[in-house]
Amino acid sequence: MPDIDSVAERLAGKLRSYRADHIEVRLEETESSAVSYRGRELEAATRSRDAGGNVRALVDGGWGFATFNSLEAIEKRIAQAVEQARLAGKAKSEFAPMPPASADVTIDAKHDPRRISLAEKKALLDEYNQTIWSVSGLQTSSIGYGDSRRRCILVNSDGSVIRQERADITLRVTAVAAGSGEVQQSGISMGSRGDFEEIKGLHARVKETAERGAALLKAPQARGGEYTVVLDPVLAGVFVHEAFGHLSEADHIYENPQLKEVMVLGREFGGGHLNIIDDATIDNLRGSYAFDDEGVPGQRVHLIREGRLSGRLHSRETAAKMGEKPSGSARAISFRHPPIVRMANTYIEPRDVTFDQMIGDIKEGIYARNWYGGTTSMEMFTFSAGEAFMIRNGRVEELLRPVVLSGNVFETLKRIDAIGNDLEMNQGGGCGKGGQSPLPVSNGSPHIRIQKCLVGGR
Repeated sequence: MPDIDSVAERLAGKLRSYRADHIEVRLEETESSAVSYRGRELEAATRSRDAGGNVRALVDGGWGFATFNSLEAIEKRIAQAVEQARLAGKAKSEFAPMPPASADVTIDAKHDPRRISLAEKKALLDEYNQTIWSVSGLQTSSIGYGDSRRRCILVNSDGSVIRQERADITLRVTAVAAGSGEVQQSGISMGSRGDFEEIKGLHARVKETAERGAALLKAPQARGGEYTVVLDPVLAGVFVHEAFGHLSEADHIYENPQLKEVMVLGREFGGGHLNIIDDATIDNLRGSYAFDDEGVPGQRVHLIREGRLSGRLHSRETAAKMGEKPSGSARAISFRHPPIVRMANTYIEPRDVTFDQMIGDIKEGIYARNWYGGTTSMEMFTFSAGEAFMIRNGRVEELLRPVVLSGNVFETLKRIDAIGNDLEMNQGGGCGKGGQSPLPVSNGSPHIRIQKCLVGGR
C-alpha cells in the first residue's frame, strides 16, 4: 500500500487537470493514547492508530466532499467529490485566491507524547487518583487523559504541498462530593502541545481540587442580584471565547442577517482599554498552527481594537463572500470532516491594573474563578463559575457555592471597567462547533472587573 508522502507527490501536479474551481486533498496519520478513571478504579488504558484522508472540491459554488481510509483508489474519490460539487453548484464560486505554499512543519522529541510509555502515563495518573482519594468526604471522581501525534499533508490545486506534524495532550481531573442531598464538584483542566512534563508534579493542585469539592458542601450560596464581579483569567478566557469569539466567526455572520447587522466593523463594543485578539502564531499554545486546513498561514487577528470591532475570523470562502481577507481560520478536527471557521488562541489583552487595585474599592462583590459549564444563544450567555468568593471592603473573603453569571455579551463588554496586568492562557479542554469536537484551542485573559453583572443565587 502506498504511503501518504508518495501519494502527495503523485497528486501535486495532477489536481489542476480536473474540471473544478478548487480541489484539495488532505492525508492524515494519527497515533493516540488515553487513560481514564472512574472513582477509585481504572476505566480504560488504550493506544490506537488511525489513517485516512479526504477530498474537497468546489465547482460553480457547490461543494463536494469525500473521505477514504485506503489510498489505493484516491483518484476515484477525487472524481466523486468533483461530481458531487458539480451537481450542487448553481452559482459563481467565491473562494479567495492564495499563493501556493510549500512547507514541512515538524515537532521535536520533547513534544512527542509517543516517547512516554503507556505504563509511565498510567503510573502518574495512579498517583493523582490516590491523591484525590486521600481526601475524605468524596462520593466519586474522574480522571481523563488523552494524547495524540498527528501528521497531515495538504495538497491543493493552487500548487500547495504542506506537511504538518502536531501533538496534543489533555488532562481533566474532577472530584465530586455529596451530603445532605447536595452534590458539589471541583475540577482542573490542563493541556500542552505534546510535552508530558507540563502535566507532571500536579499532586498539590489535585489535592486542593479534591478538598475544594468537599468544602463546597458547607459553603453558603450567594444572594442573587447585580454585583461588581471580578473574573479570574480562566473564567474570563472562557467568557471571551464562548460569548464573543464564536460571534466573530464569519460563517455565523454571513449566514445570519440579524448577526450581520450587529457585527459591523467599527462598531463600539467596549471602552478604549478593551482589546480582544485571536492569534494562531503564539509559540507552544494548543490553538497555534503554521497553516490552517486550507493552506492559509495562521495569523494574529485583532477582533476588538480599543473597544471597536476591527476584525473577524475567515475561511477562504467567507473572506471572498464578505470582501475581506482570509485569516487562516479554517480547521477540521480530522480527515472525516471539512474545515470550518474556528478560533485559535483567543484572549483579552492585558492592561496595567493589579489584582489588589481591582478589588480595593469594592464594598460588596463576587470573585468568580474557574469554569463549570454554560450556554450561549446569539448575544445572550449563561456561565457557571467553578468556584466563587465574596469580596467585602476590598478583601476576598469566604468561599461560596458556584455562581451563575448571565447577561448580554455586548452590554457586558461595555461594563468591563478594569483589566489586569496578569494574562494567563488556559490550555485545557477543547472547542465544539458544527459536530466537530474537541478542537484544540486556548483562551485567556487577565483578571477583569465587570460592573452590574447579574448573578444567580438564593
